[in-house]
Amino acid sequence: MMRGRLSAFAAVVVVLGLAFGIRAVSDGGLEQYSGTALYASLIYAGVFLLWPAIPPVRAGVLAVGFCWAVEFFQLTGVPAALSEQSPVARLVLGASFDWVDVAWYPVGVVPLVVLHRLVSRRAAGSGATAGRGSRVGSPPG
Repeated sequence: MMRGRLSAFAAVVVVLGLAFGIRAVSDGGLEQYSGTALYASLIYAGVFLLWPAIPPVRAGVLAVGFCWAVEFFQLTGVPAALSEQSPVARLVLGASFDWVDVAWYPVGVVPLVVLHRLVSRRAAGSGATAGRGSRVGSPPG
């Protein structure tokens, strides 16, 4: 479980570094759309910080759902008011609703879910054959 959290934390650091790196060298569309997708990727990694054993698809659904909830919360005006007071609130909650963001959140999560499932299957396949029959009294096969 600790290894899962360490991997999730490493992913958070990588995603934040990538997001802030793009923000430092770019302006406009690349910054906007990559930032939205990377925000969703960050939330996906954050789900594993909280629940390291959660299945990838469930984590993806939670991450996209959270991102959509934050986006629709922006319709209330509360995030905009908080964003005026704090740059951190602006990074976490955004300021104004945008349908384009709603579409970009899955772009940041779906590839990670697919990759995570592929890696998990590959690891499970190699672990299953190595550990087969190693416990006394375990059923064959």
